[in-house]
Amino acid sequence: MKAVSTRVQLRVAPGAVRARVVGRLGEAWKVRVAEAGRANAAVLRLLAEALSVPRTAVTLVSGHGARDKIVELAGLEPREIDRRLSSAAGKERRR
Repeated sequence: MKAVSTRVQLRVAPGAVRARVVGRLGEAWKVRVAEAGRANAAVLRLLAEALSVPRTAVTLVSGHGARDKIVELAGLEPREIDRRLSSAAGKERRR
């Protein structure tokens, strides 16, 4: 049996006050991170935390030097990813 892995498109906005999942932006998820120079590491940490998965389950596939990125998430189905990211974005809106 093959482990599930799903690719997710992101639009990253560096230089935020704090890292957070903003919400959907077309087919991508918009996220904000505080670190501008090390945004990739911050994005991976944020996603691991928001999705409640180990950091090792999140891999940057493309967009290393760009705001548009693709990450691969191991162990989660697309619907579950959308549900967890929507929940994380909703929590931020209520603050």
